[in-house]
Amino acid sequence: MIRIQLFISAFIFSYAFTTSAQTGKTAYVDDNGILRWGKTKEEVKGFGENYTLPFAYAYRNAKKLNLSIETEIDRDVYHFARLGFDLFRVHVWDTEISDTLGNLLKNEHLKAFDYLTMRLKQRGIKMVITPIAFWGNGWPEPDEKTPGFAAKYGKDGCLTNAQAIKAQQNYLFQFLNHVNIYTKLAYKDDDDVIAFEVSNEPHHRGSVDTIKTFISGMVNAMRKTGCKKPIFYNISHSVQSADAYFNSGVQGGTFQWYPTNLGSGFELGGNLLPNVDRYTIPYTSHPQFKSQAKLVYEFDAADVGRSYIYPAMARSFREAGLQIATHFAYDPTYSAYANTEYGTHYMNLLYTPQKALSLKIAAEVFRKIALNKNYGGYPFDTLFGPFHISYTNDLAEMITDEQFFYTNHTNSKIRNAEKLKEIAGYGNSNIVHYEGTGAYFIDKLADGVWRLEVLPDVIWVEDPFTKTSLQKTVAVLNHRKWRMQLQVPDLGTNFLIRSILSSTNEKINSNASSFEVKPGVYILSHQQAVDTITKNHAYKNMLVSEQATISASVQKLYVVHEPSKEITAYKEFTIQATIVVVDTPSTVELYVQTPGKWFRTIQMKRTNGYNYAATIPAEEIKEGYLHYYITVIEKNTRTTFPGEFKNSAWNWDYYSKENYQVPVIHANQPIYLFNAATDADELSREWKRTNKLIPLSEPGKAELMIQLDSVLQIDSENKYGVQQMDYSMRYFFGKKTAGRKSELGTKKRLVLKARSLTGKAIPFQMALVTKDAEAFGTIVMIDTILKEYMVSISDLKSVQLVTLPRPYPGFLPYYFESKSKKKLQMELIECLQFSIGPGLTSAELKKKYGIAIEWLRIE
Repeated sequence: MIRIQLFISAFIFSYAFTTSAQTGKTAYVDDNGILRWGKTKEEVKGFGENYTLPFAYAYRNAKKLNLSIETEIDRDVYHFARLGFDLFRVHVWDTEISDTLGNLLKNEHLKAFDYLTMRLKQRGIKMVITPIAFWGNGWPEPDEKTPGFAAKYGKDGCLTNAQAIKAQQNYLFQFLNHVNIYTKLAYKDDDDVIAFEVSNEPHHRGSVDTIKTFISGMVNAMRKTGCKKPIFYNISHSVQSADAYFNSGVQGGTFQWYPTNLGSGFELGGNLLPNVDRYTIPYTSHPQFKSQAKLVYEFDAADVGRSYIYPAMARSFREAGLQIATHFAYDPTYSAYANTEYGTHYMNLLYTPQKALSLKIAAEVFRKIALNKNYGGYPFDTLFGPFHISYTNDLAEMITDEQFFYTNHTNSKIRNAEKLKEIAGYGNSNIVHYEGTGAYFIDKLADGVWRLEVLPDVIWVEDPFTKTSLQKTVAVLNHRKWRMQLQVPDLGTNFLIRSILSSTNEKINSNASSFEVKPGVYILSHQQAVDTITKNHAYKNMLVSEQATISASVQKLYVVHEPSKEITAYKEFTIQATIVVVDTPSTVELYVQTPGKWFRTIQMKRTNGYNYAATIPAEEIKEGYLHYYITVIEKNTRTTFPGEFKNSAWNWDYYSKENYQVPVIHANQPIYLFNAATDADELSREWKRTNKLIPLSEPGKAELMIQLDSVLQIDSENKYGVQQMDYSMRYFFGKKTAGRKSELGTKKRLVLKARSLTGKAIPFQMALVTKDAEAFGTIVMIDTILKEYMVSISDLKSVQLVTLPRPYPGFLPYYFESKSKKKLQMELIECLQFSIGPGLTSAELKKKYGIAIEWLRIE
């Protein structure tokens, strides 16, 4: 046996809270608007999460399920530590912890919030607290009747009504003075609370003087408590109120970023890096803005299920001079299977491991990238410092001498693997080979001794961004054993693996660095068992024995499969499906009928993980329709999909009419990139009440009618900013054309079927967008008669790409201009862009316009 001297002798949970150690002024803002630590004068760099379990919907549902609020908080706060977060922010539901006069109610919600902040302190995670949210407590359910001033006056009333303003000042005074029942510290005096933000998204509409008076009153109420911490105010809305913000006594401004807007209702596809290429701030020319510190209170790439985007957002924040940022919002683990917390967002280490690892990397961007440093524009800024981003591979990664983090399979070389101390990843790399679909963390405790944490597999069985319900499962966990191979020089090729959580102290020997492992926590050593490392040893701000898991596991069979929209005749075709069961099914069968043939059975083979595939030869793929079923055989039980019937499709009594069906199209036939009848719901655009889909007399046909009172768009929250004279729409057709991808480069012209609704011909721009975010288009004059308009693809020219869905706030860039200036490569197209505005004069842009679109195809 060997004895290990760990670098932390006592775990952080033993930390004793004492008021004498608190100064009440952890951080300050210098004359140049930089938030600095009070003791070291170093720049504050913070990154973390919003998390709402003490309040509203999350709290209410946990109580309905008889769950311990404290236990759920403990689990999720460990996730924050595991992901390397060092910052927390939340807008407190004042409506649940105040009365109409602004008196603080010391109830179950405040107690839960006290508990959460205590647990965050124990992890060393700092906090920015926003005491006022204005919100009701219902979302996504109806609001309950709550006692607070916000419930009585509403958000608008809270900003203008004298009694409501008085109540808020009273509430702020009492909230900052509130002594946490666990830490025995008032929030105003807690050094781990580094700043306060007065309120969440006030959206002022009054005069500059009125707004200034309002903010100053809130700041004065907070300062009367003796609070010396920086006070921030939301300035990402009502940009025209800048003079009020910067003369009100606050030390900084808070910003948000939703670069893909909110609430698409489906997972967005396509390259969205143009949407996060820059974070522009509209106040840079204001003389008083220089002295204001800047933080991001909320951000997310909503409705994006991929993992490449967060480090790019973090880079853009740092370029813009933003010091700290908190993602919105973390799903409590107990409900993350359904994504009901905020359906347009989805974040949880267990249920969205790749996205969570992306946030872990983004946290490192804040720590490692200098403030205000510029890395150029996309695509050149996908390599910056030790970071790499790839839309094509859905990959974000960071490689330093001591750290290697990655969100997806990667072939990146590690130059000094012997120096590594921390690995976090998903899938395969040059260090780890693993077929499971959960994240893993491998941390060096001492020379030759490492900690391995393996999370359970997760499989998304539904689009998590569609309509949600606690009765609808969007993701399932599975605690399955997989083989893992490690190439860690410090461990060598043969090492001992000990489960630190097993009651039998289970020990496994690796064979040539390869071993089978199930979700859990293990100690790896190339020497004898390291029994001196016990459950109570510490690593950073975590116990060695802690794990980010729950007992929930898959309870039924799932087949995750979406048939191709259409495929090319006389080309072999592979049908793929994800089969989710507790263990490996005995057999997966494809019962298929190709055009002109009878049904036959083909065995699907496991390709990796939960994925199965079967290939149909090219000579069998003839024009017509491909029909098929997928049957999973487990312990002599046959279940057939679609429909989940307990039978085989070839049995005489299989009565279901459901089957998977794929059109087989000859290569010389057109490819429809957009069809209003089927695709209108996934067309990203600014919604207008006059927009509507109208069915045509011909079955399966419809027109999408877009009617505008004016093309000129005025941002009510940035009245003096640049007003855009454009109305654009975006559609991702990548999934639709995947089965005919080989034909894209052979097509010669675009054909649009449309008509003007304006009473005269109007210019209309249609453009193709590639995976590299290059847009190529042309303007067509659309007449009042419904007809086809043809354009040669060779005539398409580079045009401006509109960032769609439109980023929020509205002051963010409307157009993206690629720095690569490539030529159109048809095999790379994946989106289309429709625009009304190009080709119109300034006077014409203010008139009414309308267009009806039936379809767009290439041929």
